[in-house]
Amino acid sequence: MRKKIWINIVLILIITVVAGLLSYPKEPNIKYIKNLKVHQGLDLVGGTELTYEADVSKSKNASADIENLSGVFEARINEFGVSEPSIQTAGSNRIIIGLPGISDINQAIERIGQTYDLKFMTEGTKEDGQIYKDYTNANVTYPGYWKPSELSGKNLVSASVQSQSDLSVVVAIKFDDAGKELFKKLTTDNLQKRVAIVLDNKIVSAPTVQSAIENGEAVITGNNDIAEAQNLAKRLNEGMLPVPAKLIAQRNVGATLGKDSIHKSFIAGLLGILFVMLFMVIRYRFPGFIACMALIIYSLITLALFKVFAITLTLAGIAGFILSIGMAVDANILIFERMKEELRRGRNYSSSIKTGFARAWTSIRDSNVSSLITCTILFIFGTGVVKGFAVTLALGILVSLFTAITVTRNLLYLFLNNKVNKKDY
Repeated sequence: MRKKIWINIVLILIITVVAGLLSYPKEPNIKYIKNLKVHQGLDLVGGTELTYEADVSKSKNASADIENLSGVFEARINEFGVSEPSIQTAGSNRIIIGLPGISDINQAIERIGQTYDLKFMTEGTKEDGQIYKDYTNANVTYPGYWKPSELSGKNLVSASVQSQSDLSVVVAIKFDDAGKELFKKLTTDNLQKRVAIVLDNKIVSAPTVQSAIENGEAVITGNNDIAEAQNLAKRLNEGMLPVPAKLIAQRNVGATLGKDSIHKSFIAGLLGILFVMLFMVIRYRFPGFIACMALIIYSLITLALFKVFAITLTLAGIAGFILSIGMAVDANILIFERMKEELRRGRNYSSSIKTGFARAWTSIRDSNVSSLITCTILFIFGTGVVKGFAVTLALGILVSLFTAITVTRNLLYLFLNNKVNKKDY
């Protein structure tokens, strides 16, 4: 039993040391962890806000298309390393994106990528088509007239650059199941004819169809170098939108809290921890001191996880963390009260610990599960700020379960043979 306890204590110490290194405001110059930092939200550090408007006039399910569009934007932002953006819908067809810490609007637009209406067009006549300019040079036009087909950007799954055996560079494109059939018909009906790929009313490529393509996968040749191919692939991916969308507003957002408010939030959290620790020591004496040690470990682990998972802290997120501090000792209180009951019944200290934890577990489990369910609901149906609150609170609850059940229990068992008895209550 003592050997198992010491193994657990060593593991807890290792976790605490690692969490302390990660939580330290200025991370040590150690590979893999030196770039970790706390990400702050728009209300703490300011940033850029972009508003996009989607054209849902031809959409069969507008709400689903808007949700998919939000997912496309989020994927683009995450690809460029912008953590925890604030993405929320406004009305029935607008999406507002907040990018914390990015003050350059042009940089923000570049990171997300312009939104384009991607179309696949076929050669037409003067009566049913129109001339499009090449996007790389406004003075260049593709000869002939073009008319839209049923295939569009919403059918495109991916566009990527690939190198061929002859060292040439091509852009590989792939369509979804619906697009596969449309692309098959398009290539079958236009053999030895050009099919224009049009983004934002500008032709980016107009390859000639060499054969009918039935598997929904094709390559675009004729790229002079890898930079040109990468640019084409990027443009095609930017056109992969369930509905057309355009940027209608952009602005810089200043920090609404400021350094003074951040400092006050920090003081509030510190005072919260100190008062909780003071209460535990006064109420439960030595076991309360053990709970305080577990609370410190809890705080270090939670702050470390904020950095590891790149969780962006907003005012609501800080509130969730401060609230979780009080909840972190809630399990300890239930356990200690059960232990006191067992001691009054004449049980020894070791038996009281074991029975106290066993009998308190069902109450701890049910209360924390109900809180986690609430956090899940807030995260699913809430906006960006509410989601931040739900994430920090849920993370705090999970860590508190570890510190209350594992850390506190092993520390109590460690000091079992020391000067600890009923008088310590």
